[in-house]
Amino acid sequence: MDFTAVLAQIKPKLGCVADNLAAIEERIIKARDAGADLIVFPELALSGYFLKDLVPEVALRADSPEIQRLVELSQNISIAIGFVEETADYHFFNSALYLEDGAIRHLHRKVYLPTYGLFDEQRYLARGESFRAFDTKFGRIGMLICEDMWHLSASYILAMDGATTLICLSSSPARGIETDSLGSASAWQKLVSTTAMFLNCRVLYCNRVGFEDGVNFWGGSEYIAPSGESIVRGALLEDDFVTARVDEGALRRERIFSPMMRDENMFVTMQELGRITHERRQ
Repeated sequence: MDFTAVLAQIKPKLGCVADNLAAIEERIIKARDAGADLIVFPELALSGYFLKDLVPEVALRADSPEIQRLVELSQNISIAIGFVEETADYHFFNSALYLEDGAIRHLHRKVYLPTYGLFDEQRYLARGESFRAFDTKFGRIGMLICEDMWHLSASYILAMDGATTLICLSSSPARGIETDSLGSASAWQKLVSTTAMFLNCRVLYCNRVGFEDGVNFWGGSEYIAPSGESIVRGALLEDDFVTARVDEGALRRERIFSPMMRDENMFVTMQELGRITHERRQ
């Protein structure tokens, strides 16, 4: 089905869950009142990114009042949002929720935790262990969190699990100055376009903005059609409210014109990965 998605390119306050929740609720209501069907927020939208030792202070359980408020708001608009999740055994995850019709439909825990350069996630957070597509009123969806998308197998698994839309929640810092753009922006734009094109799927990419710990986040949230074409893109380095009309017909046309997913043979993939694994163990 056709639907309207909003990419809420916000500037979370580091460690301020109550303030962030208030700003998030404001944007949810704005999107709902404008007739949007889905709103997507960035990675760790409820807490900010460079948390370090603040992780236990901002972590929320799925039954916390903050999450339950978002669940309540999802009765009239679907919501994808990132937060620090605390489990019953006191593990902490960089997680993303998909909320719809007043219920939690899916929870994804970030699998690939960057621990290099500016990043130190694995020191403070546990790793997720799965990529699963799930059914929604807009078709089958897969969720990724930032670094997950840089591992080609992650998007591939979701596509083979039937996802026709990938939602990527991101907190990507601005790095590298090129002639007419940021290096990080250029790299992400190439990645999401290539992923959409080769997997015949739609990509909704939502990246945050604002400064944290001296680091600037660049924004540039965008909707990529299954052809790899960028349909709409958010502003660089500032808050934005990016509205995308997602056309089901474009997905159908691309899968007829360029049927890569129809012809993909995952059994060959599994066979060869099994062979490689066996050979490496010898």
